[in-house]
Amino acid sequence: MSPYRSLCRQGRPWGRWFLGGGYLWWVALFWLAAPVAQAQFEHLPGPLQQAIESQRLPPENVGLWVQRMSDGAVLARLNVDQSYNPASTMKLATSLAALHELGPDYTWTTEVWATRPVRDGVLGGDLVIRGTGDPGMVSEEHWRMLGQLRQTGLRRIEGNVILDASHFELAPEDPAAFNDQPLRAYNQLPYALHVNANAQRFRVRPERRGDGIDVTVDPPLPGLEIVNRLQPTRGSCGAWQRGIRFNANPEAQRVTLAGEYPVNCGDYEMLRSVLSPEANHAEMFRLHWEQWGGELTGEIRPGVLPVLYDEPILRHTSRPLADLIRVSNKWSSNVMTRHLLLTLGARHFTPPATLEKGREALLESLRGMGVDVGGMVVDNGSGLSRNTRMTARQLGGILEAGWKHPHRPEFQSSLALAGLDGTLRNRFRNGSQRDLRGQMHLKTGHLNEVSTVAGYVRTQGGDDLAVVVLVNDPRAHLGMGRNLQDAVLEWAHRL
Repeated sequence: MSPYRSLCRQGRPWGRWFLGGGYLWWVALFWLAAPVAQAQFEHLPGPLQQAIESQRLPPENVGLWVQRMSDGAVLARLNVDQSYNPASTMKLATSLAALHELGPDYTWTTEVWATRPVRDGVLGGDLVIRGTGDPGMVSEEHWRMLGQLRQTGLRRIEGNVILDASHFELAPEDPAAFNDQPLRAYNQLPYALHVNANAQRFRVRPERRGDGIDVTVDPPLPGLEIVNRLQPTRGSCGAWQRGIRFNANPEAQRVTLAGEYPVNCGDYEMLRSVLSPEANHAEMFRLHWEQWGGELTGEIRPGVLPVLYDEPILRHTSRPLADLIRVSNKWSSNVMTRHLLLTLGARHFTPPATLEKGREALLESLRGMGVDVGGMVVDNGSGLSRNTRMTARQLGGILEAGWKHPHRPEFQSSLALAGLDGTLRNRFRNGSQRDLRGQMHLKTGHLNEVSTVAGYVRTQGGDDLAVVVLVNDPRAHLGMGRNLQDAVLEWAHRL
């Protein structure tokens, strides 16, 4: 017996309603909904409608905007005023505002102060390193900075080294808060004296004769203990982290790698953050200061520069903003972009930099470039957030403002080139899409249930288009979102 008829036999009135006249209402609603769904596609060309339907995505879960830059004509649009989570395409807003407000030649300064005069190469007091959030302070830059410090004549520090990161005034955060992955480099929080964005690269390499596994870390921090318990084996290369169990104890500054590693799979790398930002900078200082022949008898600890009436003994200047946004956008660096937002706030208002100042400065900058920011939610500026919100029209407006901006070359070139570099280096390399390589400057975004892309597409006819695809759907990250992105981008290029 049918379960619905069984319900009727049990005397349940809603079962009788479903099988009786009430069922006709469901049929009527279905046929009434069809024109409504079709109306959503009113401004969408047939191939794009078919692309959405082929991925079985509800139309309301997709925001889409395609605009020709030469005359501003909108060629395709869908749900353009509905707010979506833009994921890392939010970085377009932050980087454009930074270029607009700071300029492509803007640099960050890291100052080195001495609390007492240096005599005969010896500092009897403390050395204070004061950061302003240089997002490009990597190993090479830090090594060069300490080389410049040695060239001032300083050889021996008998006091302490004080790390002053007070330029950023931030509420406490937990790097595990977003997705319970505190060791992931993309989850690292802003810190005004970051080196390498507080990330370490672990390399696992089978020994040549296959009787052992070698583990190294770059940079080779002197105070970081590596416990290698990996055992060589042969097997599948598809296991999570090649079967490596990775455990970090930041307080003890110890990392343990265990498990059976398949030697037939070759080398493997993991980018992780296993120390606090303060400890990472302290170990980097010890490493590089010793390499330059310097001596330190005291400790390295956080602190604040005392009131001094002298000049710093060294000012280290970062690479210019135009260079650094090529890294933060092409490779989607969250912590670098968060530093841009905080720098905007400190520059637009006054130091110290706060998240609230950064948000307000970003919105004011976009508004000044003609972008409608009504209802936009910035959060931390990087897109690594469940709270950020933006419409397809707003993101299209940011792309249009970037296209009209005097610094368009710097902005556009900061985006990943399709099939060539950054987050798009492995896209559009096969089949009919190979001719799309190098024809698009794009920013991608990816979170669980979120898949987005936005940027500029050069058509076969020689036009330049701004393209935005925002997919917020429970299955967006499982391939449906990327498949829709590819279909829209290919359609736009074929125009």
